Parts: sequence; structure tokens; C-alpha cells
Amino acid sequence: MSIDLVKRADGVAIITINRPEKLNAFDAEHYKQLSDAWSETRDDEQVRSIVIVGAGEKSFSTGADLGTFFDNPATLSNFWLTQKGMLLNRGLEMWKPVVAAINGYCLGGGLTLMLATDLRVAVPTATFGLSEVKRGVVAANGGTQRLIEQLPRAIAMEVLLTGERFSADMALRWGLINKIVQPQDLLDTACDYALKIAKNAPLAVQATKELALRAREMSLSEGLRMEQFTNRMLSQTEDAKEGRAAFKEKRDPVFKSK
Repeated sequence: MSIDLVKRADGVAIITINRPEKLNAFDAEHYKQLSDAWSETRDDEQVRSIVIVGAGEKSFSTGADLGTFFDNPATLSNFWLTQKGMLLNRGLEMWKPVVAAINGYCLGGGLTLMLATDLRVAVPTATFGLSEVKRGVVAANGGTQRLIEQLPRAIAMEVLLTGERFSADMALRWGLINKIVQPQDLLDTACDYALKIAKNAPLAVQATKELALRAREMSLSEGLRMEQFTNRMLSQTEDAKEGRAAFKEKRDPVFKSK
């Protein structure tokens, strides 16, 4: 029972939620370990992209292990510790792209985690849903915030307000996932996406992700200006020079995040 982290030599890191006997639900210790894994991959320059997957064949994650939290409710003082145990879906600033490999149930906090990733691959039997309203609470950690951005309003409200589950086919039709693949191909497909990203210039990739996400908070004129500013800065890097040289010499570039 753990959060496993493997860093490959090609710049791809794989985070595995390893609690299959509980459908990869999170108790407090697993949330802490996941927070540590996000921080470690964020801060390691050798990591250029990340894949997150659930162990076993049934579940990506079903979110919080509610039984453990009912028995140990958080103190009110924790409410103001907003930077404690930061998670990707809780607001951790992770500019390295993250690919989700959805191998089964993706419910509650599992779905809000997926919503904070950048690319998503799922098996045909994957099941999605936010049932928090059936439990008397709201879909926190971004459920009410990200879903309304990533789906048409009426569909997002249906998912949020009914609490009903939906299939991988529906998720693909709505544009919530990128691809459906067979279980034996899931991790390889997710890693292929991550490797394609890792081969690109890391500084440019991270800048691109940040600009795209911050576009929600900026006007078009502000966004265009930020693009100009970022390109002006990046054009002076060694990676940009290497990219131009590789193009001219018709070879693969070797980027160094410099």
C-alpha cells in the first residue's frame, strides 16, 4: 500500500497509486505520499513529463477513503493551512505535463485528479462520476471548478448535480479524454504521449502549459502579450539555439533545460 514513483532515463516519471485492495482510494497517509511525489517530480530537472496510473485492473482511484476521514475528522485549524500537503488537483503549480492512464473506476477525488491532468487515456470499461451530492457534500479539489471549464455547461451541471456515473465512450464523446485503448495497451499509450512531450524543449513545454492554463485568467490582449514576452525570453536560451541548429542540420535536438 503506497504511492510508487519510478523515474525513467528518458525523462518520463510514472506515479502509481498502489492500493488496489481499496480501489486505490486515498487515506491521509496516501494523500501525503502523493503530495510528496508531486513535489519530487516537479523539482527534479531530469523529469520532463509524468504519467499517473492506478495499480490493478479495476480502478484508477475512487478518491478519498471516507471511512478513515469520518473516524479522524480534520481540525478546523487545518482549514487555513492552505499550502499543507498540496496536490495537483488542489492547486499545486505543476508546469510539467501530466498524462492520466485511467484503468477503471475514476470517481470522486479520482475524477478531480484526472481533471487536473493534461492528457487522458482510458480503458473501455472505465467509469467516471462525481457522486458527492449524494453524500451531502460538494465535489471539492476542483470538481465544481474544472468540470465546468472542460465540458459544455449543461453537461457539466448534469454530472455535478445528479451525481450519476458515465462511461468511457461518453467521456470520449464529450472530449474529457483523448483516447480509449485496450487494458494491455494503456500504460504504453500513456507513456508514449509522455515521451513525445519529454523529447520537446522542456522550458518551452512548461511555458506553453502555463500560458495555456493562465489564459483562463487573462484577456486575449494580455495573453498575446505574455506569449511575446515568453518567446523573447526563450529565444535566448541554449535550447532554442539547439532547436534551430538541429532543424538546420536535419537531426534530433538534444535539449538541456538551459
